[in-house]
Amino acid sequence: MEKDLFDGLRKQLEEQDWPALYFFKFICPSDDETVAKIVGLFGAHSDINFQPSTKGKFTSISVKEVMLSAERVIDVYKEAGKVKGVISL
Repeated sequence: MEKDLFDGLRKQLEEQDWPALYFFKFICPSDDETVAKIVGLFGAHSDINFQPSTKGKFTSISVKEVMLSAERVIDVYKEAGKVKGVISL
C-alpha cells in the first residue's frame, strides 16, 4: 500500500470532532490568477485575509472555514497542491 503524504495530518485531524472551524494558511505568488485559484477552493462565507510580502512578490492567504470532516480538509490541501507555486502551511 502506497503511503499517503497526508497520513500524519489525517491522523491528527481524525482526533477532532467534526464539523469544526479550521484555519488554513498558504503562501503563493501574488499574481491574480494564482490567488483566485486558492480563494476558489473556499465557500462564500469563509473568512479570508491577504497579506502581501514586503516586496509584493508573494501573498500570504489565511482562511477560516467550517469544515465538515477531516477528509474535506485533506481534499482542500490536495487541490491547493495542484496550483503552481503554492506552499501550504
